[in-house]
Amino acid sequence: MPIHLKTAPPVSASTPAGVRETVAAIIADVRQRGDQAVRELSARFDSWSPDRFRLAPDEVDRIVAGVPAQVLDDIRTAQANVRAFAEHQRRSLHDFEVETSPGVRLGQRSIPVAAAGAYIPGGRYPLVASAHMTIVTAKVAGVERVAACTPPIRGQVPAATVAAMHLAGADEIYLLGGVQAVAALALGTETLAPVAMISGPGNAYVAEAKRQLFGEVGIDLLAGPTEILIIADDAADPFVVAVDLLSQAEHGPDSPAILITTSRPLGEQVIAHVEQLLPTMPTRDFAGPAWRDHGQVLVVADLAEAYAVADGFACEHVQVLTREPRQALDRMRNYGALFLGEATCVSYGDKVIGTNHTLPTRQGARYTGGLWVGRYLKTVTYQEVLEPAASVELGRLCGRASRVELFEGHARSGDVRAAKYGGDELAWSDHRWTRP
Repeated sequence: MPIHLKTAPPVSASTPAGVRETVAAIIADVRQRGDQAVRELSARFDSWSPDRFRLAPDEVDRIVAGVPAQVLDDIRTAQANVRAFAEHQRRSLHDFEVETSPGVRLGQRSIPVAAAGAYIPGGRYPLVASAHMTIVTAKVAGVERVAACTPPIRGQVPAATVAAMHLAGADEIYLLGGVQAVAALALGTETLAPVAMISGPGNAYVAEAKRQLFGEVGIDLLAGPTEILIIADDAADPFVVAVDLLSQAEHGPDSPAILITTSRPLGEQVIAHVEQLLPTMPTRDFAGPAWRDHGQVLVVADLAEAYAVADGFACEHVQVLTREPRQALDRMRNYGALFLGEATCVSYGDKVIGTNHTLPTRQGARYTGGLWVGRYLKTVTYQEVLEPAASVELGRLCGRASRVELFEGHARSGDVRAAKYGGDELAWSDHRWTRP
């Protein structure tokens, strides 16, 4: 059994009733009143009510021109990394057609959704990198139209985020945030055509909006709050471990930061380093409560137990700081993304390395991975029976199988083919075909 040097209550996967009710009311308002509701909600929550929410091309050009050259270069580099990895993912998905028996062809195709909505959070932090993850990935998948929304930050245009949205290939850019943005994307308004799928992270209200609208629109997954779990042995550097835990704790006061280690001395040193580092962090008002209320340090007997305990947490980010970090690839199954070795860190995945940072949280890693090219694709199948003899056999089989389930209409669809192509009698009709 693990020894707990620091404990925390589990993060609840349920949404507070107040959040559910607020979100439901906003969605209903947007559904009924469209643009008028969106404008009033934006003014109420973001103090933002321009003549139009969509940025015109000349406005986008002006905003991008005001972004420092180094920032633009860094955005382009990060997006190139994301694009390259997404392109490898797309090439791994092959359409195919196979003749399963003489005259019977079955096939599979991957077709991109026609339109996707990308939500890029703002609020306290301009999450520029979310533009790379949602828009670039959608475009690599072949999505024809990407409508992207991001909120103003304290009444100001988030220029770097707009630049990232533009450089990523967004077809429409809206300065619009919160539940009203998600609802507008999903339902459509007089000035914003609806999309088929919405992707991107957000706060509890945005996540709940996606949950409530799922079915009317597709979603990538429900993500948040951010989580980090580090597996470390006695070879790990406790200072690096502490820094990396706090790197994710700063996302918000409810972000879990967990260490599982085989070394009690290392665990104690990490706690000491965290307490020393926290007061110096500009983001301590988020990182501090996150560590205080959701930070954990567990000591286990060996790495086998560490992997098993980590799988039980099923965390979004799992960082492996051990002598042989690649062992985790064979020992673990429940994680959003793995980060192997000290030279790697979760922050690389969040911002620049190229894998997608929209990942499952709240134990969602037990049943899904994160956002990737495949989420924007519909895997569809097709069938073609070319040989009459094959249709005869399938028709007879279909008739028998359908009547076991009492589906007489299904059975008759098989019967008529067995009769037309094979001369079988139709017990339920006097219809006859002339044989060639």
